[in-house]
Amino acid sequence: MTANGSKILAFGHYQPSRVVTNDDLAQMVDTNDEWIQSRVGIKERRIADTETVADMAGFAAEKALAASGLTAADIDLVIVATCSSIDRSPNVACRVADKLGIAGAAAFDLNTACSGFSYALANADHSIRAGAAKHALVIGAEKLSQITDWSDRSTCVIFADGAGAAVVSATAEGEEPGVGPVVWGSEPSDAIAIEGWQPYIVQEGQKVFRWATGTAPQVALAACEKAGVAPGDLGGFVPHQANLRIIEPLARKIGVDPAVLSRDIVESGNTSAASIPLALSKMIERGEVKSGSPVLLVGFGGGLTYAGQVVRCP
Repeated sequence: MTANGSKILAFGHYQPSRVVTNDDLAQMVDTNDEWIQSRVGIKERRIADTETVADMAGFAAEKALAASGLTAADIDLVIVATCSSIDRSPNVACRVADKLGIAGAAAFDLNTACSGFSYALANADHSIRAGAAKHALVIGAEKLSQITDWSDRSTCVIFADGAGAAVVSATAEGEEPGVGPVVWGSEPSDAIAIEGWQPYIVQEGQKVFRWATGTAPQVALAACEKAGVAPGDLGGFVPHQANLRIIEPLARKIGVDPAVLSRDIVESGNTSAASIPLALSKMIERGEVKSGSPVLLVGFGGGLTYAGQVVRCP
């Protein structure tokens, strides 16, 4: 049976316990706290030691499932967005399903790097609308520390580890959809790349900055228009946590005031596909966005890919 739309029931997140400060990085490369904060806005980040991408994805998913009121038996679709999983098979989604005791669900990984969660959320929404699923787990999880060159001060100060997850379900008959239409696309480029069998992240910072500041505002405004929500009516704005020097001008450019703007990058760094669900889960946990309020999500980065949609806060 098809559904007229989907909604998010709950979020969950996980971050490793190890905190790496800018002063810690200054012991490893030629950098300092002022240099890092002035360029990317990051004060600290979380780095995983023993946790794998699948471990972190599972912890976040478990938390989201517990908050949703559903059980593992209810889930019939698991999607994991990641660009940093070393293991290719079994995929991360299957390992999460096994960890949570989810049997018989469709399970696949998706890689569009930093826009991954928005892509995964759109795929879950489309599957539910088509009748292929009723309850989905959508997860963004990354262990970027294992593909970071810790001798490169231009990248090692940016990336970090973590996971965020959402439980997405079909709306009831007559109920307004809680996940708005996606606006997505790509402009193929190797400005951000993770290539080869033993890769490191490489990034052309200025090229990415120019692309993001030119493309992300258009995606954000188009997502609001498709959802029928004016930027000034948003309750929250959660862009990919790429760089504080991108996030803050982006919010001003599209006019999201008085929406609460996520600045999770300051304490979490850039966690690629995990950054949007991680940041929104923390905002909800702190009570910063009201239940039912519209929140704009915009992912952009590696690929170069982008995707955004307006969701209703659970």
